[in-house]
Amino acid sequence: MKYNKQGSRRRVKKSSLSRKDLIKELSKFFADNKRKYYNARSIISKLDLKNSKDSVQNALEYMTQDKWIVAGSDNKFTWNKNNSMDRSHKVHPKKSFVGKVDMTRTGAGYILVDDYDEDIFVHPKNLKGAMKNDIVRVEMAMIPGKRKPEGKVTEIIERSLSQVLGKIHNHGNVWTVYPASTEDIHEIQVKEKNLSGAKDGDHVLIKITKWGKSQNKPFWGKVLEVLAEQSDNDLAMQSILLDNGFELHFPQEVMDEAAAISREITEDEVARRRDMRETTTFTIDPETAKDFDDALSIKELENGNLEIGIHIADVAHYLEEDSALDKEALKRSTSVYLVDRVLPMLPEELSNDLCSLNPHEDKYTFSAVFEMKKNGKVKSEWFGRTVIHSDRRFTYEEAQERLDTQEGDYQKELNILNKIHHKLRDARYKDGSISFESEEVRFILDEGGKPIDTYVKERKDAHMLVEDFMLLANRSVAKYISTKEKIEIPFVYRIHDEPNPDKLADFALFAKALGHQMHIDTPKQIAESFNALADAAKENEQLKMLEPLAIRTMSKAEYSSDNIGHYGLGFEFYSHFTSPIRRYSDVLTHRILFKNLEAKIERVNKEALEQKCKHISSQERNATQAERESIKYKQVEYMEDQIGNTFEGRISGMIEKGIFVELLDSKAEGLIKFTSLAENYTVADSRLVATGRRTGDEIKMGDRVHVKVLGTDIDNRLIDFELLEEE
Repeated sequence: MKYNKQGSRRRVKKSSLSRKDLIKELSKFFADNKRKYYNARSIISKLDLKNSKDSVQNALEYMTQDKWIVAGSDNKFTWNKNNSMDRSHKVHPKKSFVGKVDMTRTGAGYILVDDYDEDIFVHPKNLKGAMKNDIVRVEMAMIPGKRKPEGKVTEIIERSLSQVLGKIHNHGNVWTVYPASTEDIHEIQVKEKNLSGAKDGDHVLIKITKWGKSQNKPFWGKVLEVLAEQSDNDLAMQSILLDNGFELHFPQEVMDEAAAISREITEDEVARRRDMRETTTFTIDPETAKDFDDALSIKELENGNLEIGIHIADVAHYLEEDSALDKEALKRSTSVYLVDRVLPMLPEELSNDLCSLNPHEDKYTFSAVFEMKKNGKVKSEWFGRTVIHSDRRFTYEEAQERLDTQEGDYQKELNILNKIHHKLRDARYKDGSISFESEEVRFILDEGGKPIDTYVKERKDAHMLVEDFMLLANRSVAKYISTKEKIEIPFVYRIHDEPNPDKLADFALFAKALGHQMHIDTPKQIAESFNALADAAKENEQLKMLEPLAIRTMSKAEYSSDNIGHYGLGFEFYSHFTSPIRRYSDVLTHRILFKNLEAKIERVNKEALEQKCKHISSQERNATQAERESIKYKQVEYMEDQIGNTFEGRISGMIEKGIFVELLDSKAEGLIKFTSLAENYTVADSRLVATGRRTGDEIKMGDRVHVKVLGTDIDNRLIDFELLEEE
């Protein structure tokens, strides 16, 4: 941290801060200037902030509630002289916090709180039965004999796990369900009146009605559904969803609301919209897609320019705010895509029918329409509600065939869009966008859902064409709202901070050891170095394994009402507008945008919006975890039938116990134990190389090797390999 001439702290990094980081920065600033008064405008100047005056003012008012600072005259603030305590040894002035529980193996918990500098430790006896990912209220207190204050859970606000799958057994007068996968609950007791027809040995879906707090206070539940003829695969996939906080079924009230929504396209509603049904329009989606939430249209104008429309399903038109359907959509926040199934955010009546932009049907949409030159330069933009008629449903493969052969229906329109997408992408990279693309494994499944083959998804022009036009719409919508008025309009931004400096420095050393020099002095240099690495990895096998590690140095993208830009894309303004069928963030974006079109100004409550952003971000992380677990399950399931077979792979990691190998085709990762090798190996501190103690032979990260599959453990998602000698 550097100082200006007056001795005040000044940030070197010029980007808007998230609310959490802004409050931290303001706390330090007032602690350094305890006897002075400042308003939001003077603080922005002193700290060289890019945050808006409104966002700083909001943070200052929040801090007065916490008693960190006090308000004076003329809307100025100063350090609270009664708040001169050492944070490391005293209790925070705000004694009660709300946060998410993270559990340790010892049974203790840490409460993750957004507006507190450190995670709050809670002893197992003070958890009050809270489990991992529960939302709790925790109070801080000094514990006798402890140097730092600790937390004590006073209220469990929201349970992350309310339903589980398991097998029910009868033990005399007691019925017990043994959960299929969750490690947090070992058994659940069920009274006979709550069996719902379940018999001894049945697989059941059970709702927890009472949470145990110790071995003497068991969990209790009631059977919601008897799962007849469920395969091991079905049970595993459903358990993954439940364990990550996603319930399998919609409440009946929600289903009733969905069924009652009118399917009719009315003349009155069409009259309120821009009618684009005569404009050439089509969708491009995966072959297995059932919900089509975006479409592209194209029309040549008399002046030689093009009118290109990005049309998005108008979910907000059907989703009445604060209805049971709307509340359930917010609760889920996202559709979850496992290997063999989708758990939708909305009931199928909406996601696959009413809102889906099916071909040859009139549909209500919310659109971003651009007049563009053929070189991709945007001349004008328009946002608003529309009605469209999709002429054609393309799969990615069908669209790519028209780009490759320049033959077939709508090939002319697709090729024009393809040329523009290349212009948009080139401009994006020139402006600092990072080009890393992680490889995605796909499975070919038999009728029972068992994987019989794997392949790595190949991204071609058809995929990137759609992606770049969606990015254009998302970016333009965010910029429109951000620059519409001098006073902030609270909005849902998709933000992405710069990489963590410590992780980045470690990664740069890692890359240098493999022969790639990273320059990390400025954000621009970092982006250029990452792009150079992506290019070099196409030719260098060892550098290929750096790409996923590079992605891990990045901050996680998330949703926030405080805009700090999107570093990875190189965008100052970015939102999510293009997938409201599967993302609740986009529903919020549509609502706020519609309320602020043209001359209208309507501001939602920013604090309430921020809480929704945090919940949606959390659910997105849960969905990502579920998707990864399903992939890992299928990889291990696929390898069960490959025991004894040999594969080519790449060294992907090292631990004291052995080396990890990622197979080239399936991306399945397994362990080779050092005890299975001919000699002992020592792993270097860098984790880049293991050296044989007797021969000095080296095994390096990124090396290609051949392995034999020794065994699998699908319950723990583990694969064991044997290293084969190279000929």
